Amino acid sequence: MITALVQFSLPQPITVAQAKAIFASTAPRYLGMDGLIRKYYVLSEDGQTAGGVYLWASRAAAERVYDGAWRAFVKEKYGTEPRLTYFETPVLVDNASGEIVHAE
Repeated sequence: MITALVQFSLPQPITVAQAKAIFASTAPRYLGMDGLIRKYYVLSEDGQTAGGVYLWASRAAAERVYDGAWRAFVKEKYGTEPRLTYFETPVLVDNASGEIVHAE
């Protein structure tokens, strides 16, 4: 499994309510996406940085999404270039399901 951290600095701070509305408008595009296990939308406490934490089945699945078109979409939607960092995710603790998941 791979975790991708996407962050972008916003041109001006936004509130949680504004973020919720914006994020809700883009969430459907990720529903059922091949290889995406989970996505968390995030907003910093000061409202100046937003992004997402994605859990992917593989890096290849993530890289199929994070292409030039995706970068252009983020830049158009939020007015800034995204920063992308990948992390290996060998073990996941899921308290909601009571499971510990090991990457294959």
